Amino acid sequence: MIANLVQLAAEEEQNPLLPPGPELLVGTIAFAIVFFFFWKKLLPNINRVLEERRAAIEGGIEEAETMKVEAQSVLEQYKAQLAEARHEAARLRQEAQEQGAALIAEMRAEGQRQREEIIAAGHAQIEADRKAAAGALRQDVGKLATDLAGKLVGESLEDHARQSRVIDRFLDELEEKAEAGR
Repeated sequence: MIANLVQLAAEEEQNPLLPPGPELLVGTIAFAIVFFFFWKKLLPNINRVLEERRAAIEGGIEEAETMKVEAQSVLEQYKAQLAEARHEAARLRQEAQEQGAALIAEMRAEGQRQREEIIAAGHAQIEADRKAAAGALRQDVGKLATDLAGKLVGESLEDHARQSRVIDRFLDELEEKAEAGR
């Protein structure tokens, strides 16, 4: 009896990799239903989401490339403006230096002209003062000479016309001697 039971159990034991026939049929039908559901409902949604994601990624890449080109264009414009500003600053600096040099030259010329005017005015004043001093000296020397000559001669030389002639002659002789001595 035990031998019959072991034999029965051995006959009923099947290949563990193959399920029993009815289970295989029910599993295949269930798999077909799930596969059909995935194929009709889930697969189009997954494909649509993947397509949207691909389009978004490609759009983002295209947008990034567009922004990169735009940024490069703005950078080139900025560099051009910066170069132009540097050129303008150099031009203004050069112009300011030239104006400064012209102003300095003009101020030097004005200073030179004023100096020449001051020197000329000084010479004129000196000459006028010299002439006035010579005139005053001539009068004083003439008066002293007349007084001295009057005391030497013993008579008064008060006659103005005679006095002027004597003084002028005396001073002319002194000037001639002074010029001859130079």
